[in-house]
Amino acid sequence: MACILNIETSTRVCSVAVSENGATIYHREDADGPNHNVVCGPFVQEALSFAESHAIPLDAVAVSAGPGSYTGLRIGLSTAKGVAYGRGVPLITVPTLKVMCVPLLLYRDDLPEDALFVPMIDARRMEVYAAVYDRSLHELRPAAADVLEDATQIPYREYLDKQPVCFFGDGAAKCKKVIQHPNAIFIDDIAPIAKHMVPLAERAFLSEDFADVAYAEPFYLKDFIATKPKDMLASLNTKN
Repeated sequence: MACILNIETSTRVCSVAVSENGATIYHREDADGPNHNVVCGPFVQEALSFAESHAIPLDAVAVSAGPGSYTGLRIGLSTAKGVAYGRGVPLITVPTLKVMCVPLLLYRDDLPEDALFVPMIDARRMEVYAAVYDRSLHELRPAAADVLEDATQIPYREYLDKQPVCFFGDGAAKCKKVIQHPNAIFIDDIAPIAKHMVPLAERAFLSEDFADVAYAEPFYLKDFIATKPKDMLASLNTKN
């Protein structure tokens, strides 16, 4: 068992938690983002101060590694690396989409026993970052950037035709009109937060599944492409 600092910054929500022996003993959360560059550092300092005031030595730092917001992931990982290196403790990276499944397993006993989980993170327009898990969190389909535009071709049909499938996360709401199937279950108000990282981080710690503090990178899923606003491009074309 261990004391782990958990950091989650992959979406608009910024959160930090401290766990001891698999139980959350401290948690701070800000849903007014994205302002991770403002709140993440103070949250981490408060969490470390809480652990120190209770004479609890830190054993590891866990961070939600993506996919998600490019900026948020960079802030979270760089903060986690700094604490891990400074305290001389291991770094744990946890898949963000798997974190989103944890509250369903902990608090939703009304879901079908054979239901599959499809966490979705909004990737703008009609694109989402999504993966498919069973109730044991075995990955049935790895994370991918899915475009959900054509209602005549239901994504995830190979799963929906066989059993119930739960869709949740900030990318799921915009998919309801596209994913129309009697086996589709949509669940609201699910976001990746630090206290839901605890079971996954604890498991990784016990199995010594650590990341390299120097070389760990966020799981962006797709490359960042910087674009210029259309009005700026139009102005440049007019001048030329």
